[in-house]
Amino acid sequence: MSKPYVIGIDIGGTNTVFGIVDARGQVVAIDSVKTLKHADFDDYIAQLKEGVERLLRANDAEDKIQGIGIGAPNANYYTGEIINPPNLPWGPVIPLARKVSEAFNGIPVAITNDANAAALGEMTYGAARGMRDFIMITLGTGVGSGIVVNGQLVYGHDGFAGELGHVIVKRNNGRICGCGRTGCLEAYCSATGVARTAREFLEVRTEPSELRNLQIEDITSKDVYDAAIAGDKLAKNIFDYTGTILGQAFADMIAFSSPQAIILFGGLAKSGDLLLKPLNEALNKAILPIFRGKTKIILSELRESDAAVLGASALGWEAKYRADLPAGNNGTQNRNLPIEVPAE
Repeated sequence: MSKPYVIGIDIGGTNTVFGIVDARGQVVAIDSVKTLKHADFDDYIAQLKEGVERLLRANDAEDKIQGIGIGAPNANYYTGEIINPPNLPWGPVIPLARKVSEAFNGIPVAITNDANAAALGEMTYGAARGMRDFIMITLGTGVGSGIVVNGQLVYGHDGFAGELGHVIVKRNNGRICGCGRTGCLEAYCSATGVARTAREFLEVRTEPSELRNLQIEDITSKDVYDAAIAGDKLAKNIFDYTGTILGQAFADMIAFSSPQAIILFGGLAKSGDLLLKPLNEALNKAILPIFRGKTKIILSELRESDAAVLGASALGWEAKYRADLPAGNNGTQNRNLPIEVPAE
């Protein structure tokens, strides 16, 4: 039997990254196309097909693909559609799974949002292997989350459950979030949230800081990190503030699903003790006593350069498994099946 592969695709606002992944979670090859090169969705699908097929030919994998998994903004696992995407121009409802499957001669396709894809990747290939209950938190431009309970992702009745980045952490006078509400976790604990905290602190505090040498509107979370590593007290205070809010939010998340672990991924998660020390201190103060010491806070084991493709590829194996079910047994009652990666 030839070696089986799946395709993992991550659709971002600028680039669409795709790769060939084997059953061990090895990314055999990876490439990308520009997401917004074409205003017409069918033209985008044609461009994506051309790029994927070129990669398959170069790696002698044209007839070995078992499934395709896609991570995309506002992707609905149940319907296979992207609904009201914030940064994509192809309409309020985009039939992504159907169009991609048709383009690739009926290969089974499954889609979900990027944070859920990251959770699947971590469960299949990374730090959550063997775990049946965990929460994946992605700390990037926004705050994403994937919730796994009893070995299955939580999608809710409509496919959109698990938006922990948009729980309210500041009930009064909270910051406006990109979602349109105020006080969301994302507005404080994302990379952009850290930059916003820096600007607020610089405006209301008077102590010296290396950050004052920068144009205030151009400050990034990386600038804050670099200053904190260099010993800047104000920059450290910004991380203390961020970690405290995140730790308090984690105490509430643990009360909700009692996970074995909360796994952190993304650029901000690489801040180390600058973030983790205040996070753990706040978590231990806020957590219910019955949960204290039971949930680990750990970092992702997936390489950042491969993580999006790996996460989507895990969904590709699930798409293949669903397609292999007997007729009549792959409907809505089996929408959230455990992933079975075949032995090589």
